[in-house]
Amino acid sequence: MTTAEYTVSGMTCGHCVGSVKEEIGNIAGVTAVDVDLASGRVSVTSDTPVSATDIAAAVDEAGYAVVDS
Repeated sequence: MTTAEYTVSGMTCGHCVGSVKEEIGNIAGVTAVDVDLASGRVSVTSDTPVSATDIAAAVDEAGYAVVDS
């Protein structure tokens, strides 16, 4: 299991959180997605490492953006 952290901009409500969790959760190998709305932090747990590009694409599909750290 691996866990990676990302910061997502543009989320303002529970619906936003749900959209981001759903899109990231659809990526093969992802087992859990935890989102902290207040900080914009997203923690992704997966069986094997998931590329940051795949995460960014899923977040974009949900209508938000991963902030470069």
